[in-house]
Amino acid sequence: MNAKRHVLVIDDDAVVGRSFDRVLSDKGYEVDTARNGEEGLKDMESQDYDVIFTDIKMPGMDGLEVAERIKARCPWTPVVVITGYGTEENEARAHVLGVNGFVRKPLTPEMIESVTLKALEKPAVELEAANEPEAPEVAAKEQLIGMKKASRVARNAGLFLAAPFIALGYVIALPAVGFYMFAKLGYEAYQKKRGSK
Repeated sequence: MNAKRHVLVIDDDAVVGRSFDRVLSDKGYEVDTARNGEEGLKDMESQDYDVIFTDIKMPGMDGLEVAERIKARCPWTPVVVITGYGTEENEARAHVLGVNGFVRKPLTPEMIESVTLKALEKPAVELEAANEPEAPEVAAKEQLIGMKKASRVARNAGLFLAAPFIALGYVIALPAVGFYMFAKLGYEAYQKKRGSK
């Protein structure tokens, strides 16, 4: 490697940052670490990075929001999400943002090296394609997630609006049911009394 490649690792777990530093420094990379999204974005103001790794679950700004801001600022920079919390929803959102991949914890030196090489080897055309309008299957997945959320919100809003009417129904029905039970018991007592004569 002629010029050193710069790598930024954004993770609130210092052990992860040290692992990347130890593995990649031996391979000729220069590794910077940041403990949160804000710190990582600030580091980007003074340094251009060849690849950025961000943890998905961090206090404050989460990894997907960090990735979104990085891609808005530097769409050509490969971003890899470090996760112990891989969900379909997160992965669909990450693909829409143009994230270049996921690496799952626990990390091994081999994983760190191979995912870094893979992110750096992505051709420029592929990186541009990642920032093109959504691929149909990703768009469909995002639409499905949006529809599920909208359906949940609509159901909750419906229940919230219906609650006073349901309560009113109980208030009206309760005396009527009580009166009916009282009348029925009275009638049965009258029948028994009449039958015993």
